Amino acid sequence: IIWNNIYRQLRSYFRLNTGKELTTGMKILFKARIEYHVVYGLSFYILDIDPSYTLGDMLLQKKQVIEKLKHEGVFDMNKSIPLPLVPQRIAIISSETAAGYGDFIAHLTENPYKYKFFTTLFPSIMQGEKAEASIISSLENIFKKIHQFDVVVIIRGGGGQVDLSCFDSYMLASHVAQFPIPVLTGIGHEQDDSVVDMVAHTRLKTPTAVADFIIDKLKDYENTIDQLSQIAISNAYEIITTQSNYLEQLYRRIP
Repeated sequence: IIWNNIYRQLRSYFRLNTGKELTTGMKILFKARIEYHVVYGLSFYILDIDPSYTLGDMLLQKKQVIEKLKHEGVFDMNKSIPLPLVPQRIAIISSETAAGYGDFIAHLTENPYKYKFFTTLFPSIMQGEKAEASIISSLENIFKKIHQFDVVVIIRGGGGQVDLSCFDSYMLASHVAQFPIPVLTGIGHEQDDSVVDMVAHTRLKTPTAVADFIIDKLKDYENTIDQLSQIAISNAYEIITTQSNYLEQLYRRIP
């Protein structure tokens, strides 16, 4: 038995200390009291919880996921895929109503260089028990149209660590690690990297940071083209000058 008022207190205390909600399947260490009543028999009352025990278990699970991905040889697969020189066709995995999604789109469309981007949103649940399956489903839908995209972006707005447990799951991390085009993450947290961050091609802190990263790639390409243009002009001028001198010599020899 856990009384409602005690549960509310312990739930808040647990969330504050671990950054996660109490969910099915978690290992917890708790304090309890056993009472006996001649009519109702034995009762087992939960009184308190030790969040540090669950934190240790979660860190152990995260470590095991990382080791499993490395053992399977997929941990660095997505990182090894070359990033397109001009990543303009972007598949976005995010919640349609997330502030982070709006910030990302606004940042791309209002870029100072007037670059054009082509974005497609694959709406997903980005927190809670259904998030893992939802994001994996979006990745599978993107895979069906893989030739239409240059990169995949996984973004969400800010939020506490409580919302990020799905990004440490083995199945989601495995899908991201083995995805055939680069995956960029902007999950919006300052804490340690999630496993999905670790296996993605590039991890950035926020959705707007992801937008800046993509814009900078296009700017780098434009700068390279400008440099090559100057080299071409310089080389052409040198060739023209050399040939002009040669023609001048021939002109003098003709008489």
